Amino acid sequence: METLVSKSPSIELLSSTHWEDYELLDSGYGLKLERFGAYRFVRPEHQAIWRPTLSQTEWKDVDAVFQATSEESGGNWIFSRSIEPQWKMHYRGLSFMARTSNSRHLGLFPEQATHWDWIREQVTGCNRPIHVLNLFGYTGLASLAAAAVGAQVTHVDASKKTIQFAKENQQLSGLGKKPIRWIIDDAVKYIKREARRGMHYDGVILDPPKFGRGPKGEVWEFFKMLPFLLQEIKPVLAPKPVFLVITAYAIRASALSLHYTIQEMMSDFHGELSSGELTITEKSAGRILSMAIFSRWSSS
Repeated sequence: METLVSKSPSIELLSSTHWEDYELLDSGYGLKLERFGAYRFVRPEHQAIWRPTLSQTEWKDVDAVFQATSEESGGNWIFSRSIEPQWKMHYRGLSFMARTSNSRHLGLFPEQATHWDWIREQVTGCNRPIHVLNLFGYTGLASLAAAAVGAQVTHVDASKKTIQFAKENQQLSGLGKKPIRWIIDDAVKYIKREARRGMHYDGVILDPPKFGRGPKGEVWEFFKMLPFLLQEIKPVLAPKPVFLVITAYAIRASALSLHYTIQEMMSDFHGELSSGELTITEKSAGRILSMAIFSRWSSS
C-alpha cells in the first residue's frame, strides 16, 4: 500500500533558454557532446547512460576530448585540432573567457545561467541598493550578473588564479567601474570575520564544492562543513534579506536535502523557497540532463 506524502515540496527542473554560445549537442554512453563558442568538446557525463542520437561522425568531429582517469576529476585533454588557449563567450550582456585547463571544466557552468537571470531579477525587483555576497564564486559570472544591475558585490574564492580570471571577465563585460570586492580567502574564515565586524548582506550566493582547500590549506568537506557555514552566515544576513541561492554538484543528496536545510535556516524570514535541479536540454533528442541541485529563497 502506498503512503501519500502530504505537503511535500515540489521539485523544479530549471534550464536556460537564452544561450547562443553554448549547446548540449548530444549525450550518451557516459559522455556529452557540447559546443562552447566555435569549439566542440566531448566530456564525461556518467548520468548519460542511454545511447547517443547523433552519428559517430558527429561525435568524432570535435576539437578536444577529455579523457578521464580513475581519480575523481582527474584526466587530461586530447586535442584533435589546434584551438586558442582561451576564447570569448557571451550570455545576455555578459562577456567572459572559456578555456581548457588541467580539469574537465572550461571556466563556466552553463546550467547556472538560469541562476544569473534570477539573481538579476532579485536585485532589480527590490528597488534599492543591495549588497550581495558570493561565496565559492569561481570565475565570477553570478557576481557580474548582480553587479550589472546595480548590486554592490563581495566575491570570495580560495583560488588566486580563479579570482584573476573573474577580474578579467569583469573587464570583458564592461563592468570595470562596478563595485565588486574580490577576496581570496577561505569561505568559513571570511564569514566569521564579517560577523565580528557587524557586516550584513541582502543577498547570498553559495556554490560550495564537494571537497576543496582554502588558500592556507583549510579543508572543506560538503556534508561536514555546510551546516556550520550556514550557521555562520545567518548573523550576517540583513534584517530583511532579499535572496539566497545555493547550488551543489556531485554529492550523494537530493534537492530535498538542500530544501529542508535552507527552509530551516530562513525560517525567521518571510519569503518563498524553491528547490530542484539545474538542467540542460539536449539539442539532438530533447533529453533533459541534470547537472546540479539547488535551493533558492526570495523575500515575499
